[in-house]
Formats: sequence, structure tokens, C-alpha cells
Amino acid sequence: MPIIAHSDLPSYSRLEKEGEIVLSKDRASSQTIRELHIGLLNMMPDAALEATERQFFRLIGNSNQIAQFFVHPFTLDSINRSNEAKQHIKKFYKTFDDIKSHGLDALIITGAHIEDPDLSKAPFLKDLGEVIDWSYNNVTSTLCSCLTSHAVMELKYQQKRVPLKSKCWGVFPHNVMDRSHPLVRGVNTIFDVPHSRFNEVNRSQFEKSNLKILVDSKFGPHLVVSEDGLRTVLFQGHPEYDTISLLKEYKRDLNSYLLGKKEQKPPYPDNYFSLQAAAILDEFNEALDLGKMTIDDFPEALLSKDINNTWHDTTIAIINNWIGCVYQVTNKDIKKPFMDKINPNDPLNLY
Repeated sequence: MPIIAHSDLPSYSRLEKEGEIVLSKDRASSQTIRELHIGLLNMMPDAALEATERQFFRLIGNSNQIAQFFVHPFTLDSINRSNEAKQHIKKFYKTFDDIKSHGLDALIITGAHIEDPDLSKAPFLKDLGEVIDWSYNNVTSTLCSCLTSHAVMELKYQQKRVPLKSKCWGVFPHNVMDRSHPLVRGVNTIFDVPHSRFNEVNRSQFEKSNLKILVDSKFGPHLVVSEDGLRTVLFQGHPEYDTISLLKEYKRDLNSYLLGKKEQKPPYPDNYFSLQAAAILDEFNEALDLGKMTIDDFPEALLSKDINNTWHDTTIAIINNWIGCVYQVTNKDIKKPFMDKINPNDPLNLY
């Protein structure tokens, strides 16, 4: 079923204009389909705050047709925000206390921006830890993206992330390692995932923690689950990214370089730009170096037409499976291990 617009959050009307199916709360109340309440802890920086809302709303809305989806965004006060972002959050987001008082069926925690490998320097780590601890004991499944997966590994499994020699940035092929797990049922055995990170948790760290690696690559594991199979789901990449997310990130990094905030001009994301797009960027960067153009001349619209998305369908399939698993577990005795709750004779079974 579609996303339910249960507030005036601008992302709902934006998604509806883009062709997504969004129901008003009044229309939803006339239906008898079960509700699923999913929290979205949005920790992304201001420039990506609303885009991240829409990315995850799309993934949820395009997935399993078994429930009405109420998505509840919230964030952490310890994340530094501009006045504009603070007003948006104050007007449209819930507080963590609101979330705890009403409860959730599932929780998504986005990534965040901190390049330093030492997560103890992140001002939001303590608050994030409180959310992680609460969700582990009160939410059927928590899905974590990129940095948050690293935080879970440090806070719950005492595995600190390690810095990479260079930024892992681009779109990379991955392999399904365990085809029997319900989260990867019906998923291509090889598929792409966008990454944007300076640090990693490596294969041996996951294995030492008795976690199950479902999707792996030569760039490190991507999809990892907790011992029970569902309570914690870790993404090390950014499968939620839109087609042009890496393009916009490149533009932001390039602008930071021009403003003197970065020492080096950013490289192009790997396996992302076509030969034609790379040629257009080469010409732009040459003109930029010669002072003939500025960042305002960045050919974003032109480049956007020539970028392929090779990860979205697989991401939809995994999120669809995840929501289906959450639905099954929340309708069964939650004291049993997750894998014991999947009934092969159940028409909603995803195993």
C-alpha cells in the first residue's frame, strides 16, 4: 500500500507530484488494511536532509503491498543544524520521546557525515547509542545505513571501523552470499550498490561478532544481519541513493574545494559517469581551472540525463523483503527466534 501523509511534511506533496502514490490520513482511515509504523532517524546533513526523506519514503512506498505505511521522521538534537533545517525539523519531525511513547514496528537509521575514523569524536554518538539500545529491545527490526552500521558495530560489538587508504566512492558490483535468507529472496545474485565512505568495517570484524554476511564484494561486505537474522540489518553502502545522489555529492565536494575547505579537487565517483558524462565534466573542469566558468555553471541538468541507475530495483526487492519479514514477525509470537517465525505455508512467506 502507499505511504500515508499523516502530517504536512513537504516531502509528501513532492513525492505525489513525482507520481508516487500517497494517501491522505482521511482516505487511509476508511480502509481496513493493517498499519505498519516505521521510524526514520534522519541524520544526514542539511543539504541532503529532505532528499533523504524522499529516498526512503519512495523505497517504503514502492515495496510490499500488505499494509498502510506510516513513516515517522525524527533526528538528534546533538547534530549541528542550520536555522532553516531546525525550523523544518521543529515543524515536521517528531522527538525521540514521541517515538518511544507511541512505539514502532520497524526503524530505519540513515548515515551521517563524519570523515574522522574515530566515532567517539562524533557529537551525536551518545544520543545515537540510546536510540540503538532502545530499538534493539523495542523494535522488531532496525535497518542501518553506512555510518550508523559502523556505530552499531562499535557500540554493540566493540568493533571499531578502520580508515581506508582512499575514499570508497562510486557504484560497485556485489554478490549474494546466502541465497536462502528471506531478505535476499528474488534478488539478483550480482548487483550494484553505491558507496560513499572513508572508513569500513571489514569481513573479519563482522565474522568475529557472529554476524551473518548476506551480500559481499571485493570492497567489503554490504548487507549484514544480526545473529537472529532480522533484529539488526546493516548496510555498509547507500542503496537508498537516487540516480543523481553521487552527482550532487560530487558538486558539493567540488564547491568545498573551490571554497578552500578541501585541499584536493575530488575525483569522479568510480563506475558512475558514462564516457560522455566524463567528457562533459572534463571540459567543465578545464574551463573552471582557466577561470572561464564558476560552480554556478556546473552542468548538472545535462549530466543527469546520461547517468544510469543499476541498483534501484534490487534495493526495492530487499526493502520489500524486509518489510514482509517485519509484517510476519509482528503478527506472530515475538519471543521465538526470527528464523523460526517464517512459515513455509504462509502466503506472505519470504523464505
